[in-house]
Amino acid sequence: MYPRIAGSAVLRQLRPRLLPTSKAAVVNVRWGSAEPLREGEEEGKMNKEEISEKKEVVSSYWGIPPSRLAKDDGSGWRWNCFRPWETYKSDITIDVNKHHVPKNFLDKFAYYTVKTLRVPTDIFFQRRYGCRAMMLETVAAVPGMVGGLLLHCKSLRRFEHSGGWIKALLEEAENERMHLMTFMEVAKPKWYERALVFIVQGIFFNAYFLAYVVSPKLAHRITGYLEEEAIHSYTEFLKDLDEGKIENGPAPAIAIDYWRLPPDATLRDVVVVVRADEAHHRDVNHFASDIHQQGHELKEHPAPIGYH
Repeated sequence: MYPRIAGSAVLRQLRPRLLPTSKAAVVNVRWGSAEPLREGEEEGKMNKEEISEKKEVVSSYWGIPPSRLAKDDGSGWRWNCFRPWETYKSDITIDVNKHHVPKNFLDKFAYYTVKTLRVPTDIFFQRRYGCRAMMLETVAAVPGMVGGLLLHCKSLRRFEHSGGWIKALLEEAENERMHLMTFMEVAKPKWYERALVFIVQGIFFNAYFLAYVVSPKLAHRITGYLEEEAIHSYTEFLKDLDEGKIENGPAPAIAIDYWRLPPDATLRDVVVVVRADEAHHRDVNHFASDIHQQGHELKEHPAPIGYH
């Protein structure tokens, strides 16, 4: 009998906390405020201004207020996937014809591996460079992420700095992903192309992961040659644009803001800056492979962070 009475007493004490909507002695307060509601006012009858205020309080409850960003001209910033300070003007004066001549077995293995991978790509896409670019970037964004991930884990295991290479490789991966977001506005992928991405990305991610674990030197060299092939593809893309085989429409809005292009920029302008990005990635990865080839570690040489 006594346990039952004690249990009832505990339940009476806990009921207001467990069941706040009950008519037990509950004091209604505003969300995120200690001020009681006015007499006769119910939470369900708040006007629109009060509901809006409630939502703002919730979003900033943990000290993370909603960001209000603006462009240089004062207009609102429309993108959540990147911020104004992450934008840049690409250096399009970079030499896009530079080529690393294979010198040893690993170099030749990397070079001919990439050349072999190009064959099915040429057969499948032929000269549909919009779709080709879109599919290319789903693969091109993998090496930087894999390399950055493995260097991050290595840094944690060895209690050492990475020389900035984690940040540099993750920057590369993010930049390649932004290429994809841009070309998504130019060429909409069909269902079978989306299915192809699942297959190719799954195979390439795991293969590249293993290659980087076994030989970072080989992995970076493969990426360097992949970037050289990307430069070639974008050069052919530009030729078709110049010859009128592909319509040179307006640049997507996301590209104008990301690369700080003029408002009247065209698709050709976008392809030019993307090709320049690929040339910078080519240099970074061949440089990383050379460091390993000379018997050094990446951390011994400062990473080219912000090399655009």
